[in-house]
Amino acid sequence: MSEDLNPYIEAGKITAAAAESLSQLTPGAFCTHRSWGFGRIAAWELITGQVTIDFGTKKGHPMQLQYAAETLTFIPASHILARAATESEAVKAQASSDPVGLIRSILADHGGKATPDEIAAALVPAVFDAAGFKKWFDAAKKKLKSDGHFQIPAKKGEPIILQETAQNPHERLIEQFRTARHPKEQVAALDIALKSLNDFAKEVEELRSLAAEVEEAAKRGGRIHAAKAIELLIIRDEICGRHDALKPGPDAASVAGFLSESPAKLTEIFAEIPAAKYSRVLEAFPAAFPENWEEKALRLTRTSEPRLSGEIFKLFVAQGKREAFADHVRRLIRERSASSDFVLWLCKERTKTLPEVIDEELFAAILSAMEADLHADIKSKRLEEFLFEDRELVADLLGKAERDSARQAMRKIMLSPVFADLNRRSLLARVLKVHPELESLVTGDQEAPSERSESLVVSWASLQRRKEELEHIEKVLIPQNIRDIATARSYGDLRENFEFKSAKEQQAVLNRQKGELELMLNNARGTNFENIDTSTVSIGTVVTVEPSEGGKPEIYSILGAWDGVPEKGWVSYQAVIGRALLGKTVGEIIDLPADKGTRSMKITGIAPFTDISSLGAVNG
Repeated sequence: MSEDLNPYIEAGKITAAAAESLSQLTPGAFCTHRSWGFGRIAAWELITGQVTIDFGTKKGHPMQLQYAAETLTFIPASHILARAATESEAVKAQASSDPVGLIRSILADHGGKATPDEIAAALVPAVFDAAGFKKWFDAAKKKLKSDGHFQIPAKKGEPIILQETAQNPHERLIEQFRTARHPKEQVAALDIALKSLNDFAKEVEELRSLAAEVEEAAKRGGRIHAAKAIELLIIRDEICGRHDALKPGPDAASVAGFLSESPAKLTEIFAEIPAAKYSRVLEAFPAAFPENWEEKALRLTRTSEPRLSGEIFKLFVAQGKREAFADHVRRLIRERSASSDFVLWLCKERTKTLPEVIDEELFAAILSAMEADLHADIKSKRLEEFLFEDRELVADLLGKAERDSARQAMRKIMLSPVFADLNRRSLLARVLKVHPELESLVTGDQEAPSERSESLVVSWASLQRRKEELEHIEKVLIPQNIRDIATARSYGDLRENFEFKSAKEQQAVLNRQKGELELMLNNARGTNFENIDTSTVSIGTVVTVEPSEGGKPEIYSILGAWDGVPEKGWVSYQAVIGRALLGKTVGEIIDLPADKGTRSMKITGIAPFTDISSLGAVNG
């Protein structure tokens, strides 16, 4: 202890313990402070009872003796912080020639372990700039892994630990698997270890023992953690794949077995499974669900993210079921029930997967999916972003559309609450590029006679139903929405007011629905389908058709624009079948749509539609 401090001890200005600490903090010594970081003692000012320290950002900072003793930590000259400050070139040379040795000394200076941030703090900016450190440290970590004396954590924020005894890193990972208590930790350790399986398992018996342990771990955690148990079995299969003698027996646990025991958890399982393992799980579906694997897989597409959708498609192709998948996609599009992620996959992979569904119907499904996300307050904008990023998408979707279909698409864009004004104009411009004849819809000029909205022929029952829908929106939903907005506004701070934002979005949806209904009702003309001419197929007739080469007859009732009920054989005159039949006579051969292309049909009968009461009941 410096004798110079004795008077201060005797005067009660510092304690003996403080004097002991200060005896190390002499001028020229290094230290750290919890707030100001690394520093160097500049001088003792015993007349004023102070110590002066030069910190990196605070030069000549004075401290009272007792406070300095309590808050400063002595740093020896061999410490990395001191070396970086006084001999940075030598440290930089060691970083280049012996990175493992340098990190070993840094960890030793930090008590045997340090996080990457702590290592960076020791070397930046004295030895490296931030970019230079990252490049050096990424390369150094590879050498640490092969050295065996360092325990490298899986997470970035956790410390690297210095070990006295060298251990093969793969052996350590296997040990981590064996000591882990949660399936998630077991999978993480094995996934890293399996990247270089040959390095830790040389003998068949070693592999057999490890495979058995992994399978047992899967069985233990399977009931609670089905997804992780399936991942463990995939790893077990990869281990067994290293040698023919290791093939699992018929009674061994399997991915298919776990799937068959968890049919209600398939969506949850795929939400937890890494995308890289989707195909390994899906390929087990036929064995897991031999009677209805197609149904199970297709059900996933209602919520699947793009990569999973792609893997499901590959499964159907591999099983010779491509058309079954295509039919399912057409149904999702027709029903407007496809999720934004699913239609995003269709659009991204349109030239490789199902080019036959890329048309105006898919465009309408895209808008419906985005509006559904908006209403559900789903933050993802991936579909909308792709719609604008892919400069060819709109042309591919609407390039072959008929004028009426393109006009409907433009109206949907104009009325949709999804788009900001600038994006709306950009999208309309792309449609006009392939359908310039519709420019009047955007400019507001009078449409040419051929472009004016045609009247809609509808049944009185469906007309009344649409009027009631409009009345319900105007008298019930919109007033309620106005009240909801007022209530939400009273909560304050509109920037962070979820209720207000949701109510305003609902207002946009209601106004769009109101506008669409008003437009449709303005063009609608009601009818009871009376005094119908049956010499040709017209609106209000019942048509019987038979396959040209013989077969079971089919009956279609050609009704109003809003009267389609496919399960009853009622089709709108605007539908594909309705347009194909209109104006035709008995005996004519026509082409009707089929699952694959078209089919040749002969008209064998035309009769008036008389079931008006049933029509009213259905529309009611």
